Amino acid sequence: MGRRVELKTNEQLASMDAAGSILCGALDATIAAAAPGVTTGELNDVFAEYITARGAKPNFLNYHGFPGYICASVNEEVVHGIPGDRVLETGDVLKIDGGCIIDGWHSDSARTVILGSSQEGTADPEDERLSEITRAALWQGIAAFATARHTNEIGVAIQKFVQAQKGKRLGILEDYTGHGIGSAMHMAPDVFNYATRMPGAKIKPGMALAIEPMLVRGSIETDVLDDDWTIVTTDGSRASQWEHSVCRHRDGIWVLTAEDGGASELEPLGITPVPIPA
Repeated sequence: MGRRVELKTNEQLASMDAAGSILCGALDATIAAAAPGVTTGELNDVFAEYITARGAKPNFLNYHGFPGYICASVNEEVVHGIPGDRVLETGDVLKIDGGCIIDGWHSDSARTVILGSSQEGTADPEDERLSEITRAALWQGIAAFATARHTNEIGVAIQKFVQAQKGKRLGILEDYTGHGIGSAMHMAPDVFNYATRMPGAKIKPGMALAIEPMLVRGSIETDVLDDDWTIVTTDGSRASQWEHSVCRHRDGIWVLTAEDGGASELEPLGITPVPIPA
């Protein structure tokens, strides 16, 4: 029997939206602090101070023993990187994944930032392409969620978009997926970033998902480092991760971890997000 999918009331979704708003600001502040010479541990401190000052609790810290407020993954590190003494360098591909809790309700979101610019000769244009395609694929998946009947339609949309891009083919990581979110950070259902044979969970009002495509420039094979957390590409190729927490309520879709509910990204795709009714 499959795991039960949690359906939230509008009041509960509103608490998730409050947590998502704080998380959005925390990621803004953390990424603004990211620069060559800064350590990933210092970024962890920025994030921690931001959410704590606003009354939110961390959901990454001590999760199955994880020691940070954020995951900070650099270059070939795909996800679950532990923040610490690593000093960032020009040209690095940095993934910041974070979350927080308000009134027992969770948020989860991730972004990729390139420390440099290809126009200035301080970043690889292929890394910028990787991040932009991953980001755009996320929004294709979110747009699909707005009208989908089953969760696999999200993966179909992401895979179709990624495979349609010109240039060198990017790999979609298969070992790690998105997930349900609500009263816990990781819940049913799994949200695949590629098409599967099964339709996936039926989408109903009150469902909230963390959609998070992870793309790589090379092989999709991964290893876990000796810290038992950090996931790296086996071939050393660089990776990107983008993630938002999103809900479907009776009146529409709302991106809980986007400042505008996702309007600026979704409206060009033909989707108008609707605020959670009071």
